[in-house]
Amino acid sequence: MSVEVDVLLQEAKESIEAAQNYRSELQQRLNGLNQARKQVRGSSGQAREALRRHFAELQAAATRLLTERLTTLLAEVDTIEADSIKPLDDCQSLIEHGVGQADELLREGEAALRCGLGEKEDKLGSFTKKAMHIQLDSLPEVPALVDVPSVSAQLDDSLLGLLRDRVSRHGSVSSHPPVQIEELQERPGSIFVRWCKVDEDFAAADYRLQYRRSGSGGGQYEDAYIGRDCEFLVLHLDPHIDYLFRVCARGEGRTEWSPWSIPQTGYTTLAPHEWRSGTEGYILSSRRNIALRNDSSQSHCPVLYSNAPTYFCGQTLTFKISAAGQMDRRDGLGVCIGSDRGGESLQRDQAVCISTNGAVYVNGKEMTNQLPAVTVGSAVTFDMEVVNLFPVNNNNLSDSSNFKLRVTIGSGNREVVFDWLVDQAVDCLFFGCCFVHSGWKVLVF
Repeated sequence: MSVEVDVLLQEAKESIEAAQNYRSELQQRLNGLNQARKQVRGSSGQAREALRRHFAELQAAATRLLTERLTTLLAEVDTIEADSIKPLDDCQSLIEHGVGQADELLREGEAALRCGLGEKEDKLGSFTKKAMHIQLDSLPEVPALVDVPSVSAQLDDSLLGLLRDRVSRHGSVSSHPPVQIEELQERPGSIFVRWCKVDEDFAAADYRLQYRRSGSGGGQYEDAYIGRDCEFLVLHLDPHIDYLFRVCARGEGRTEWSPWSIPQTGYTTLAPHEWRSGTEGYILSSRRNIALRNDSSQSHCPVLYSNAPTYFCGQTLTFKISAAGQMDRRDGLGVCIGSDRGGESLQRDQAVCISTNGAVYVNGKEMTNQLPAVTVGSAVTFDMEVVNLFPVNNNNLSDSSNFKLRVTIGSGNREVVFDWLVDQAVDCLFFGCCFVHSGWKVLVF
């Protein structure tokens, strides 16, 4: 009986644990639903506010433009009226003056006819002289109506139709943005962001990626990339800090950007690549990811190593050349197992590098394959993967020939691939550079 009780107790415990797990899963789904509901309601409220604000601004701008145009046209009417009325007023003044003279002449003539015989001759003579002086046969010219402006307003009724058509197609509401962030990969001091279109009918001409620190004190979003690519490496990020990323797109032939994607949170736990400070002949930037060769020595070619072995197999290490000096076959950009072997060159044992002339060296030996020469704007990449972690020769466990790293070095539009034999199993390496002449400037990421 005790055995049966134990079995029942065990089944009860398992059922209770299953019920707890079930409740926990349901609770998580409820939280997910609440977040989804919050996103729908929050984004809908933001969309309403954006629409109201935009159309209020349009209405105000349209009213202002129409008022300005009306004011301009009314001013033109006022100018035409003033310019046209002035000569008519002048002509009216002249005619009214003539009418006054004629009235006065008529009164004098009538008075002369009524006067006595003694005064008649003098008054008639004075009247005749005055009539001759007035030139009663001279009349001012009055313009014909066809010669006088007839002001009218020409209004194109098609404007309302055009406006109605444009307004009916102005703006849109979408339930999902046309692009979304697809992947966030941590890199040393950076995050690799990849995005994709989710609306196949949307023809994207450009993409715009922005980021900011997460949290209330994260500040404003800032642009990280604008272009046609669907991926970008965002540099200069602090490890163990959450960052928010969002992306939008601009359609072919359009000037406005699409709605932003749903912000995604990413962070990196990997320390940024840094050059080692204190190396003679090199100046470092404040973040120590940019190195400048600042003097030349034909007999001395110091190697500038990384501050720590921060390059891990499976990652991509990139050297970006932003300034170039004179080439020398002893120059090099590459990776190595240790930073304490030979400070004069990377063309040595337990190191692989590319010289500025494009030659590739593996453990100090030059390969037959060669890459393009390194110049301003060049990006040299190193990719490595472990081929063998442990020796496979059972008779000789110290046989170093069985430790291999598959190395891919890319420069320009070419790359070389080879297996690198190392004397120990490693998954993280130092990187370094060396230049004989000054003027070389390299960014590592």
